[in-house]
Amino acid sequence: MSSEEQKHQLYLKQKALLDTFVEKHAISREQYEKSLHDLTEKMGEKLPEKDT
Repeated sequence: MSSEEQKHQLYLKQKALLDTFVEKHAISREQYEKSLHDLTEKMGEKLPEKDT
């Protein structure tokens, strides 16, 4: 697995952790959005598009 693939897998694991936190009400939706945005920017990923 390349370093880019490893980095992407780490991003997905961190996002899944944030998803769990918000689902269990450990963090607010606002905290989730901010954390996801920060994580996405710092790891150089693309922001997921919102469903409208």
